[in-house]
Amino acid sequence: MPVRVRPTVFPDPEALGHVLAARIATEIADAARDGRPYVLGCPGGRSARSTYAALAREVAARRLSLGHVVIVMMDEYVVRAPETGRFRRIDPDLPHSCVRFGRAEIVEPLNAAAGPGRGITPDRFWVPDPADPGEYDRRIAGIGGVDLFILASGAGDGHIAFNPAGTPADARTRVVALAERTRRDNLATFPTFGGLEEVPGHGVTVGVATIRDLSKQVVMVVHGADKAATARRLAAADRYDPGWPATVLSDCAAPSLLADEATGLTAGHPAPDRP
Repeated sequence: MPVRVRPTVFPDPEALGHVLAARIATEIADAARDGRPYVLGCPGGRSARSTYAALAREVAARRLSLGHVVIVMMDEYVVRAPETGRFRRIDPDLPHSCVRFGRAEIVEPLNAAAGPGRGITPDRFWVPDPADPGEYDRRIAGIGGVDLFILASGAGDGHIAFNPAGTPADARTRVVALAERTRRDNLATFPTFGGLEEVPGHGVTVGVATIRDLSKQVVMVVHGADKAATARRLAAADRYDPGWPATVLSDCAAPSLLADEATGLTAGHPAPDRP
């Protein structure tokens, strides 16, 4: 049943990231003890950076092995291959590649913290394929779903992953045209873009139904004054609103909303009904 998610508010992104990382580290250890994989859904970009950094510290401090951890990335930019006209993922070495982000800012620090032979293997770093988007949902379902999906919301239009405003509730992994507002938000996420014309116009993305139906728990991370409006909207939502796709949070199993004080939210209290 859809719910209104009461926020937990932290002084700053670092405090938020520390608490979420400790939770994830405990779940990673529990999964290892039970002999099962641990599947972590991850966004690229700014919102979860403090969590990823803190998680590496937790892995080192607890001496965790990560051989059973699977990283499920949310999305990637795509372009048309000139030889076929079909979509393909962008060069993973580009600064704005979500594949590059996942490898450089999630997997590599975690593996360094875990130590040689104890890290996440290449076959356990997953990214959707524009050539067969539906396979991603089947693959996630086949491993038992995502244990915890970290979510992030666009500041300007509430996009989640690359799902634009107007996304239907049953949308699954697919290639989408990126909304201009989403592309403008990504100028801040990846400052190496020289301007809006350099931001790709399409991406392959998990759908809101992928997140809702294939996650055992989700945690929305929102921090910074620029996210104040989206934080209020998420805290006020009690069901999915296609006009603000990040509100899928309210329809997910075991949802949490973590924010910092800069968003203006107050711990334990819902935002006004009209954001």
